[in-house]
Amino acid sequence: MTNLKLEKDIILKRIEGIEGEIKELQLLRNKPFDEFKNGDSWKLTQFHLHRALEGVFNIGNHILSRIPGATATQYKEIAVKLAENKIIPNEFTEKLVEMAKYRNRIVHFYAQITPEELYKLINDDLSDFDVFLSAVKKVLLNPSDFSLEVD
Repeated sequence: MTNLKLEKDIILKRIEGIEGEIKELQLLRNKPFDEFKNGDSWKLTQFHLHRALEGVFNIGNHILSRIPGATATQYKEIAVKLAENKIIPNEFTEKLVEMAKYRNRIVHFYAQITPEELYKLINDDLSDFDVFLSAVKKVLLNPSDFSLEVD
């Protein structure tokens, strides 16, 4: 049986989507906190962050689906299996697990999320997306290094 190839067009569209969401989040983080918390900015932040995180885990799941025995059923598991298969650096694993937990928090416990935590997150942690995207781009450029093929 032949392994499925990574669908480059799908991954690139998702990368583009994540980068667009990050640009929106960068604009939102430039607002003074009082303006951020009293307007719709913090709700928009939740929306854009959710979309960016979904993109991350969609890409991760797509990559894992092309590696025999590497499928994941939970978002946190995607992070761990990406590290096990050397797709992401080992030292980034815990951060990606935290991103998975936050994705679940946005989806299931959205009413508990505060403007303060979102403002801190977009001011302190957006570079985590760059780490992930850099790893994915490396896979696309050199798929054979990961025993993968690109369509």
